[in-house]
Amino acid sequence: MARLIALRRARPDLLRCHWDDGLEVYLPVAVLRDRCPCALCQGEQVFDRYILPVRVVAPGMYELVALEPVGNYGLRAVWKDGHDTGIYPWELLRQLCETEGLQEEPPMGGTSAVETP
Repeated sequence: MARLIALRRARPDLLRCHWDDGLEVYLPVAVLRDRCPCALCQGEQVFDRYILPVRVVAPGMYELVALEPVGNYGLRAVWKDGHDTGIYPWELLRQLCETEGLQEEPPMGGTSAVETP
């Protein structure tokens, strides 16, 4: 398993991730929030019942305040809206970098370029 060796904030909406196997990508902060692995965001199984996830749109929900290490397991995200129960295992962070990571820093105001005639 590759190890994350550097993680820095490129912009308020973008993280720069560098893995020890050479993968370097920009990861939009919105991807982290939208893929939060906590039970509130993903739902959970309690005995024989499945509790559906709760999708709450709140001011500050896409504003990352901090990423805190959780032992050797991964990182916990703290969001401006107070949400802080999502712990992102290293494997999930790697998967997000591989599938959602951007090779180049996108222009401000979005993650895709728009062509003009």
